[in-house]
Amino acid sequence: MELVWATEDLVIAGQPYPRFPILLWDSMESCIPANWFFRHYLLRGKIGSKRSWPSTGRALYDFFSFIQAHELDWRDVDRGEAKSLVAGYRDYCLVACKLAPNTTRQRLHYICKFYEFALKKGWVKRLPFAYEERTVRRETGFLAHVDASGGKAMANDVMPSSHKVLPKFLSMAEVKALLAATDNPHHRMMMRLALHTGLRREELATFPLAYVIDPNKAMRTERNLRIRLAPYDGSGMVTKGSKPREILVSRQFMAELYRYVTKVRGERASLSKTSQQAMLLNQFGEPYGEDGKSLNRIISEAGKRAGIKVHTHMLRHTYATHTLVSLQRNPASGIEPLVFVQRQLGHSSIQTTMVYLHLVNEMADEAVLAYDDELNALAGVA
Repeated sequence: MELVWATEDLVIAGQPYPRFPILLWDSMESCIPANWFFRHYLLRGKIGSKRSWPSTGRALYDFFSFIQAHELDWRDVDRGEAKSLVAGYRDYCLVACKLAPNTTRQRLHYICKFYEFALKKGWVKRLPFAYEERTVRRETGFLAHVDASGGKAMANDVMPSSHKVLPKFLSMAEVKALLAATDNPHHRMMMRLALHTGLRREELATFPLAYVIDPNKAMRTERNLRIRLAPYDGSGMVTKGSKPREILVSRQFMAELYRYVTKVRGERASLSKTSQQAMLLNQFGEPYGEDGKSLNRIISEAGKRAGIKVHTHMLRHTYATHTLVSLQRNPASGIEPLVFVQRQLGHSSIQTTMVYLHLVNEMADEAVLAYDDELNALAGVA
């Protein structure tokens, strides 16, 4: 059995889906149930981002490889007292492969979704797992007063215990070291854009040139300027799930962006035969492809020069954490800190944003000044 990707675009309702995962047995016959599940789960809107497709395909591939290697039948859900196939695969991941619990949970999530689909199709008589009520730790922060769960939640009994891993972020000293270690002005602006806005990797790579304006020509009554990230405005902007949102950019940083666009970007723009919509261009004058994966390499290498382990998404965490602290220290601003950060980051649920509250609690004893003002102060140093 092998996991391959469609060599031709799969077209549904006029929409092409290239790079679609397909499971094939060694005999080259399709693994029909898994492939039907792919079409249901991936193409019918169950997963909004195509970036999640590879992890779904690999999870099913690895599970079926485990089944095949042990000469088992995935439809064998009535095993009596014996360990279920999914539980056996879970222990294989944790013990034999020594995978992290959260990685194992992600794989099991897709496998359990496959079995739920199989049950609806009548391929199995019951699920090889059950749901049980578990006591969960209730949040004491924002919106805790509307939680009517009583500290209880339904959980899949085959899942390993969830281990909350707080996102890592850079201190201001590390931010300063990272920027100081970056001589390339294009790479430095890439990092500053991430640090000032919290944009995701693909959003940085596609951030349009058209969004950069001369702040002196904008309304001078506001410190911050609003930018609407709109995937369908013809600018080439890409957001997660193609969801539009508005972000605030300080007038001072917009001035830095405008200076970069008018004084520095032309060096790379001249290398391309065509005009490019993206503000950030690679060494060939072209936009960063593959959702900006090469941004990770650039930022990681800069981190190594500064003696810091860093990746693109860590800059997003850095923005969120320091901005949240700054807003909490300035309650007179009239802004609800958590809601503001949620909107800036484009989180669908505020529960996702609440993870930064834990980080803030951990660093509550540290003296943290206004984040954006400190970054702007670094502009002349970096």
